[in-house]
Parts: sequence; C-alpha cells; structure tokens
Amino acid sequence: MAGENYQSANVTVDSEGRQYHLRVAPGDIARYVLLPGDPARTDLISSIWDERRLIASHREFKAYTGRHLGAPISVVSTGIGSPSALIAVEELFRVGADTFIRVGTMGALSSRVKPGDLVIGVAAVRLEGASKDYVIPEYPAYANYEVVAALIEAAERRGFNYHLGVVASTDTFYLGQGRPGFRGYMTSRAARIVPDLQAAGVLGFEMESSAIMTVASLYGGRAGCVCAAIANRVTNDFVPEAGVREASIVASDAVALLHRLDRLKEREGKKWASMSMLGSIRL
Repeated sequence: MAGENYQSANVTVDSEGRQYHLRVAPGDIARYVLLPGDPARTDLISSIWDERRLIASHREFKAYTGRHLGAPISVVSTGIGSPSALIAVEELFRVGADTFIRVGTMGALSSRVKPGDLVIGVAAVRLEGASKDYVIPEYPAYANYEVVAALIEAAERRGFNYHLGVVASTDTFYLGQGRPGFRGYMTSRAARIVPDLQAAGVLGFEMESSAIMTVASLYGGRAGCVCAAIANRVTNDFVPEAGVREASIVASDAVALLHRLDRLKEREGKKWASMSMLGSIRL
C-alpha cells in the first residue's frame, strides 16, 4: 500500500506493526489458527463460528478472527503450495500464533477412503521443497499429538467418517502427484510415485501439511491437518467440495477442545496433556 513505512528489507513490518504479506499485527490473530489454501474457504470456515470479523485480505492471504464455542480462533488462507504456506506460518508466529491446523482437500490413494471422508494426518511425507530451506530432509514432518487427539475427538463427537495416517505433500499438482503433464509429458519418477506411496500405506496427496508441520515443530509450536478427500486415485472418483464443510467443523471444534485443554493444563500445572484430560472436556 502507498505510504507504508517498513523497518528494512530484512524486517518487513510496517510502522503499524503489520506483517508485509498477511497485513496482520499483534492482537489481530488468535493463538489458534486454521489454514485452508483457498481464500474463499475462509468465508465458509468462519461462518461456522459464533462470531467473526474480517482482519485482512491481501494477495492469497485472507484472515478472519472470532470465537467458536467460546474459544478464540482465527483462519488465514495460505494459497496453493508450501512456499506461500510458510510465509503465512512465519508471519503468524510473529504476531503471536502457535497452534496451526491445516484444513484442506486431498486425493486419496486408498480405495477405502471415499469422497467426503476426512483424513487426519499424523505425519507427512516431505515431497515439497520449501521445508528443506529450514532443515535437512531427514527431519520428520509430524503432527503434534494434542492436535491429532483433538481432531480425532472432534470427528468422533460429530460422527463423521475419518481415517488416520500419513499424507504426502507435493510441490506440484500434476507430475508431482503422478498425473501427466501437457501433451502427456511424464517422467519415470512421476510414473512411480502413486504405486510407491501406496506400497508405503500413505493415504493421499495434498500440498502444504509437511511444511506447516515441520516449521511449527522447529519453532516450538503445534500443528496438524484434517483434509477432505474430494478425489480417489484408485477408483478415479472426483467430487469437488465433498467433506469440506465437515473438515471445517472438525477443525473448528478441535480448536475449542485445545483451548479448554490448554486452560486445564495450566490449572493443573501440566506441560503435556493426557488423553483422559481431553476426554473430560465438554463443549
């Protein structure tokens, strides 16, 4: 925007404390943030909450903050892919967020994952390149166990169909996920990627979770993911938006559970939560 003053090329915060890309400042964003890719999906997700207000909309990044079942909550779109997702995560950490749930869509690699089912990722295969700028490829992309448990609990309470397992995050939608490129262009690696991941039991493809999990872990935060299976690469079914609302509800409910869990840990002087603590929480 015209007239903005930034500290330097290395410290891209304006004179009002707003981050360069997200246009958010400390106090704008809750500790708990949902991360869809599509800016339009922030409208859907925030419509589920008890209250919301639009914070910013710039490039692919659109942010709302509000309350859901009494918990403070934000949603920020990341655009497609891990590079822009990590811009969001970096700037969100800088304004006080520390808990992130990727809310996305995916293409399933198992015939038992039907369109509309949810997949809760416990870890992700780092097939994207963005997280490799942060740490060696051997470092695992794993979901925080409290986030995973809260997502499971939320899905169980709602009675939604879900699967638990490993997802794969890619940089590209076509060859990176085993689809032919323009005029049928294909490489031997792309041709092998689907059967190789199926042999390893990976549940499906998406494009951001591994980077979000990796960097959240490096920075001492928490992250996880819940994705709606809108396609199945085995049966060749494709149902756009199938399960997206359910994933949005589960992620929002998980934030409410985490908020109460964090308060319970604080009252009891605990650093880590037990599963019995989570099960005792009422929404």
